[in-house]
Amino acid sequence: MKMKNILKCLLILSLLAVSCQETPPKTVKPNVILIMADDIGYECLSINGSLSYKTPVLDSLARNGINFANAISQPLCTPSRVKIMTGKYNYRNYEYFTYLNPREKSFGNLFKENGYKTAIVGKWQLNGIEHQIEGNDDNTRPYHFGFDEYCLWQLTMVKRQGERFANPLLEQNGEVLPRDENAYGPDVVSDYAVDFIKKNKDEPFFIYYPMLLVHDPFVPTPDTPEWQSLDTRSKRDNRFYVDMVKYMDKIVGKLVDELKNQGIAENTLVLFVGDNGTKKTLVSQTADGPIRGAKGNTITHGNHVPMVGSWPNKIKKPTRFEGLINFTDFYATFTDILGVPNTSDGLSMMDIFIGENIKVRETATTYYDPMWSESVSKYRNVYTQNARYKLYKDGRFFDLLQDVLETKPLQDKNLTAEQIEIKGVLASELATFPDLPATSYVRGQKK
Repeated sequence: MKMKNILKCLLILSLLAVSCQETPPKTVKPNVILIMADDIGYECLSINGSLSYKTPVLDSLARNGINFANAISQPLCTPSRVKIMTGKYNYRNYEYFTYLNPREKSFGNLFKENGYKTAIVGKWQLNGIEHQIEGNDDNTRPYHFGFDEYCLWQLTMVKRQGERFANPLLEQNGEVLPRDENAYGPDVVSDYAVDFIKKNKDEPFFIYYPMLLVHDPFVPTPDTPEWQSLDTRSKRDNRFYVDMVKYMDKIVGKLVDELKNQGIAENTLVLFVGDNGTKKTLVSQTADGPIRGAKGNTITHGNHVPMVGSWPNKIKKPTRFEGLINFTDFYATFTDILGVPNTSDGLSMMDIFIGENIKVRETATTYYDPMWSESVSKYRNVYTQNARYKLYKDGRFFDLLQDVLETKPLQDKNLTAEQIEIKGVLASELATFPDLPATSYVRGQKK
């Protein structure tokens, strides 16, 4: 009897030991925030050599994360937005300026299908409202593209009905927000993002924040003295661009601070990028000399944009990454994070984040048919580049190190053996892309 009790006790103890064994830690999906500033070139971040603007928050994120030195966008906003949201080159799905066809799948759909809470705040401009395309008045379109919630400018109403800065005209989850002359659009939409973070801190979320800043009109921010008077609050002047860049940086800081407040900063990937170059009326002073913006143009200053990545759990070695990044690569990266097949035209950046087995992109190709106005349509072309050289489908070949403004095409008769080889590689890449259609476009309408 005594032996039976001993055996019974041993059995109970062994069962307790098994039950007390530590269970494997649950894999926690990372949160993802993609911030895309409107009309800001690479030269506008102080960490990239800017002397005209101060961006301490982004500089800090870059120094503690990854500063991408060669992110290549489309030269114009809608082409960039369609490309980044779908992971496809423009010839696959870009139909009109300010329009994304609802048959497409966005990264909002991708995250939602994989269990994420999703939100989009900021600038929409994808319903085709300027051209009265079918469905332009559909205020459920963000839901269709996978976003659970939204707070947006230019969803179903054009900007002549209401601007984005002082007294903004915004739509939020099916309702038009009351106008408020003391409200500042970038504050309203970023506050919504902060509330979304608070509400969803215990489950994985994705926020896409195509910013209202720093697009023109260049007007005072709430930190500008002129904001204090209604008479000067909407005064337009290029000098206010400095204040707008500063406020843009401040808003990024607001989101990062909230992540820290909620204790989720370590497991959140924050990506900041510009959608295209700075407006051409602006000249920025840099450590390498003055740079005139080239939005709409295919030269470097039209599509070389700032890009910063922060993800403390993954990025253990802060770095400046010199490799090329194409806008198709964001969607590809998100599929990698989610562990689903990559259906995009891009390459994942996960190896860059973790710093192992990094695959450097050899070329970045751009298919650019603006379908907007003649001022930018004259630059329509297909081109590819490596870290130094750029080849257009019309045959122009440039050494970007020696000729960043692309004023002196290299002549075949003067090419070195190395340049001949490089041009051949670029030409092979371009051959996989279709030619531009013969039709030209003006404001999205075939001419």
